[in-house]
Amino acid sequence: MNYKETLIWMFDKLPMYQTQGATAYRKDITNTVLLSAHLGNPEHYLKCIHVAGTNGKGSTSHLLASVLQEAGYTVGLYTSPHLKDYRERITINGKPISEEYVCDFINKNITFFEVHELSFFEMSVGLAFEYFVKQKTDINIIEVGMGGRLDSTNIITPLVSVITNIGLDHTQFLGDTLEAIAFEKAGIIKYNIPVVIGEYSSETASVFLTKAKKMHAEIYFASDLIEETYPSALLGDYQVQNKKTVMQTIKVLQEKKILSISEEAIKKGFLNVIKNTGLQGRWQQLGSNPKIICDTAHNAHGLKVVLNQLKNEKFDQLHIVLGLVHDKNLDEILPLFPKNAIYYFCKPPVTRGLDSEILMKKAYEYNLTGKTYNSVSNAYQTAKEKANTNDFIYIGGSTFVVAEIL
Repeated sequence: MNYKETLIWMFDKLPMYQTQGATAYRKDITNTVLLSAHLGNPEHYLKCIHVAGTNGKGSTSHLLASVLQEAGYTVGLYTSPHLKDYRERITINGKPISEEYVCDFINKNITFFEVHELSFFEMSVGLAFEYFVKQKTDINIIEVGMGGRLDSTNIITPLVSVITNIGLDHTQFLGDTLEAIAFEKAGIIKYNIPVVIGEYSSETASVFLTKAKKMHAEIYFASDLIEETYPSALLGDYQVQNKKTVMQTIKVLQEKKILSISEEAIKKGFLNVIKNTGLQGRWQQLGSNPKIICDTAHNAHGLKVVLNQLKNEKFDQLHIVLGLVHDKNLDEILPLFPKNAIYYFCKPPVTRGLDSEILMKKAYEYNLTGKTYNSVSNAYQTAKEKANTNDFIYIGGSTFVVAEIL
């Protein structure tokens, strides 16, 4: 199969949480362990930093990778989901895995995948780990897909574990309380391996402390320990906490003499994060006059911060291109959105996408008014046509909405 055919097979034949939702969720890591053994246990040969959290784990992972690149290391970066191309998930020093490698890996192991009914995510983890070993990376940033305890990435023993924050998301899988979700994320805390916590609350701190004590893991609360951060190319207000998390993680690596990282590397890594890693969709400006911003925040915890930042913007009229997936709690999310905006409701182009008519009707209950559009691009185009130079256009609600307009 060529690259296009390989992707079609991967997306169509294998359960993929991002597009399908609940049917793709696995409740254990048995398959990942089987695949790892089949591949010769590549994770045993990798130095890793493991990053979990409800929000901010993508930005944190990219910031860490950028800093380590500036420090002179060859850095593997595994993240999810992708915005435009599957290969964004697996990069080394910002360069995506080749199409040829993806095809070879699938073609070589296709019988094993089909016999064991591996999920899209399990297969991707195996691909990333094998690739990083073969390319002889110095250090790898591994972002958890969902949760932590039962996530496919949780077969690694990292140099340090990182948990950015805890919010209510994926509650149908991880539990419907902050404590329950914190328990799942805390599953990445390993025996005698330090753990850095980005943000915490009274509900989650005790969960982390209990697990860290049980695992004899030193625990560091970044929000208490880091006061000043450096400027970054990532401009969202929420990046302040992510930068603190990264700086505390770097501090642990420095103090334990695991890696050599200068302050200059941290400063340059923050400033060059987009150039070094290709990160997109985080309070990203797409145009001026009118100002156009897109952001991948897609749950109440993340949207609260982003929409607060929106309040500080000056404009004559606000236009919001909004699409959500159907497994989000609308009664929790929609009240966060401003009532003084014109809405352009659309459906993200995935199976999980919420029908735009349903979204519009529900939004109307919260005095959010606008029209529905048959595609994200149509909604975005109409917003651009209707907006004046002093207006503001925001595109968001789902990673898949942002992906469509980039």
